[in-house]
Amino acid sequence: MNNSLTLPSVTPKFRIGSVDILRGLVMIIMALDHTRDFLHYNIDPTNLQTTTPVLFFTRWITHFCAPVFVFLSGTSAFLSATKKTKKQLSSFLLKRGIWLIVIELTVFNLFLTFDITFGFLAIEVLSVIGFSMIILAAAIYLPLRTIFFIGLIIVCGHNLLDAFDCVKPTETPLWWGFLHQQSFFPYDHNRLFAILYPLLPWPGVMMLGYCLGSLYKKEVDAKRRQNILLSTGILITLFFIILRFTNIYGDPSEWHRQKTFVFTILSFLNTTKYPASLLFLSMTLGPAIILLSLFDRSKGKWTKIVAVYGRVPFFYFLVHFLIIHIICMILFFANGHTLSEANTGFLHFKSPKDGLPLGIVYLIWIAVVVAMYPLCKRYDRLKSSHKKWWLSYL
Repeated sequence: MNNSLTLPSVTPKFRIGSVDILRGLVMIIMALDHTRDFLHYNIDPTNLQTTTPVLFFTRWITHFCAPVFVFLSGTSAFLSATKKTKKQLSSFLLKRGIWLIVIELTVFNLFLTFDITFGFLAIEVLSVIGFSMIILAAAIYLPLRTIFFIGLIIVCGHNLLDAFDCVKPTETPLWWGFLHQQSFFPYDHNRLFAILYPLLPWPGVMMLGYCLGSLYKKEVDAKRRQNILLSTGILITLFFIILRFTNIYGDPSEWHRQKTFVFTILSFLNTTKYPASLLFLSMTLGPAIILLSLFDRSKGKWTKIVAVYGRVPFFYFLVHFLIIHIICMILFFANGHTLSEANTGFLHFKSPKDGLPLGIVYLIWIAVVVAMYPLCKRYDRLKSSHKKWWLSYL
C-alpha cells in the first residue's frame, strides 16, 4: 500500500502562509493517491510494461507528498522554536514523535486494513515522521550549520547503502529493514509485519527543512527569502536532471530508452521511493521549494482555501483515509460481495477483481476533498480558539 505522508504541524502562535499553502496543496494531491489505491483496478502505475501515461502521472504527482510533509515539519519545528526554549521544543518533538508512532500502530493501521485482529501491521509514514522528530529533538541542540551538514550527508549519502540490501525483502534482518530496505516479516500463523517506509533518509530531510526555517526569521527580508528559495529550488531541480541523466548515482533503478519518447520520459522520472532515493528527493523537493517561493507572494482567494487543509494535516490525514476506505467498503458490497469475503488480503473490503475507471476515481477524489473542507475549517477554528495542550498533538 503506498501511503503518502502527513503529519500534525508544530503550531506556532503565528502562521507562515506559504508553508500552509504548499502543505495544503500536497495534502489535496495525497488524497488522489489513496483514492486510486483503494478504488482503481489493481495495476501498478509505475510498471512501464502495463501502465499508461495518465495512470503513471496520477501516481507520480503524489510522490511530492511525503518529501514535502517531512521537509515542512522541520520548517515548522524551527518556526516553533521562535516561541519556545530549546528544552521545550525538544520535549515537544520527543513526545509528539512517540505519539505519532503509537497512533500509526493502532488507529491508522486499523483505518488502513479494517482488520480488528491486526493481521497486517505496518511501519509507514507516520512512524517515520515520529522517529525523525525524536532524532530532531536531540539534533536541535547542535549549531544550525552542523544540523544542515548532517542532514545533507544523510540525504546525499544514504544510497551508498544500496549495495548492502538483501536480494529478497523477506530475508532482510529486522534492523536493516527498519533502517534502509522495505521488508516483510511473516509471524504467528499468517500474520505479517511490514516496514513499508524505511527510516533513511527522512531524518535528514527533516533536518534540512529545519534549517530552511531560518529564512522565515523576522529580520530576513521577504524579497531576499523568495530569491533564495527560487534559486535553491532551480538548482536542486537541475541537479536532479543532470545526475539522473548520467545513471551514475542517486537511485538503484536506472532509466532506459523505451518504445516511445513519452515512455522514455516516464522511465527518467520513475525514481525509487522505498527508501526515498537522492534523485527521488531532488525530483520532488526542488520544484516544491520553487513553489514555496511563488506562494510567498501569492494572496489569491484560492490560497486561503488550500491553506485550510494545510493547517490541520493530521486531522485531514486520518479522516480522509477513513472516508475513502468506507467508500471502498460500500462499493465492495455493491458489487455483490458478502461479509465472509471481506478478508481479501491485508486490505479488507478491497477485491482484486473489482475496480473503477480512472475518470471515476478522479471524481470521487474531488468529492472527498470538497467534503473535507468544512470539516477541516471547523477543526481549524477549534484549534485556534482553544489553547488546550492536547490539541497541539492533533
